[in-house]
Amino acid sequence: MKKIQILGMGCAKCNKLYAAAEAAAKALGIEYEMEKIDDIDRITERNVMMTPALAVNGEVKFAGRVPSAGDLEKIIAGPK
Repeated sequence: MKKIQILGMGCAKCNKLYAAAEAAAKALGIEYEMEKIDDIDRITERNVMMTPALAVNGEVKFAGRVPSAGDLEKIIAGPK
């Protein structure tokens, strides 16, 4: 099971990334768990300085943008 975390303070882009990441996980047909992290201390301890950010299984994959649906699917699926 993949753990998908959205790091952000609840801005419009953060909400958009949450919805887009969930849609990408559903499109991939994988088992996943979504978590929204809005605690600034938990965000900065991961060295994230721009939000929204996405982490998969605890590893931050990107920050400061909302990628395309196709890119999100590739990021969440990981290496093959």
